[in-house]
Amino acid sequence: MDQIISFKGSSIEPILSFEFFPPKDAVAAEKLMQTVTSLRACSPDFVSITYGAGGSTRALTLEYTEKLGQAFGCATMPHLTCVGHSRDELVEIIQSFRQAGAKQIMALRGDPPRGEKEFKPHPSGLHHASELVTLIRETFPECIIGVAGYPEKHPEATSLEDDLLHLRDKVAAGADFITTQLFFDNKIYFRFVEQCRDLGIKVPILPGLMTILSRPQAERFCALCGTTMPQSLLSALDEAGEDADAVEAVGVDWTAGQVLNLLDGGAPGIHLYLLNRARPTLSLLRRLQAGLKLHRYFPQ
Repeated sequence: MDQIISFKGSSIEPILSFEFFPPKDAVAAEKLMQTVTSLRACSPDFVSITYGAGGSTRALTLEYTEKLGQAFGCATMPHLTCVGHSRDELVEIIQSFRQAGAKQIMALRGDPPRGEKEFKPHPSGLHHASELVTLIRETFPECIIGVAGYPEKHPEATSLEDDLLHLRDKVAAGADFITTQLFFDNKIYFRFVEQCRDLGIKVPILPGLMTILSRPQAERFCALCGTTMPQSLLSALDEAGEDADAVEAVGVDWTAGQVLNLLDGGAPGIHLYLLNRARPTLSLLRRLQAGLKLHRYFPQ
């Protein structure tokens, strides 16, 4: 697992990355590895693995950082959050990621644990993601650090302008790139990039996309992330109704259109929130391959 994330700035080979979450039980673990096997030939540039609230998946995040790296043969990026950890505990976790061979970390403040509405820092912990970036940079100087950006603002932010200032703090603390929260309207992404550049944020901004698998699920994610869905997408989902295959087809079509437009507009690549599912991702990537936007081999 000695690979490292590199933004080459190539219009021919944009970045392709996948995001997974740790499985909750043995059945989910088997399904996850089946998904990984199905996607192995897609040759992502890196894969990331999320981190449960309060470190609830700490061991699994570390375990699957290693497993995903071995399976894909690419850079792996574990997530790390401030929630529930003291500064000393965070240092230990950063060191464990480093020892496992990960050379990049996604630094996040983290959401409150389930059942809690407000983020409460550990008494000896950190309050903001920018502080975590600083800690990673101090503990692991050569680490590539990613941070999150919210094109429609973080749900807790008082305004988009205030949220952008916090993002600038994260980059100033040492972040190397930004991955956006999911969005369904590309105009929002391009406006976000322009606003970042106006503030002096020059690092790559990788768009994060999710292919809709069900309307209720998509609406839950949107509510959590402060994301909106365009009326044309909602109308297409209304037409698909309860037909799961039709809903998935709408999701693939919509995401494919987003990707083509994003790459044409200069986005450095795409980061796919897979929800640990292979089929819609393969359908999407085959569509993009047919459009000659990603020069990779995707299994039929």
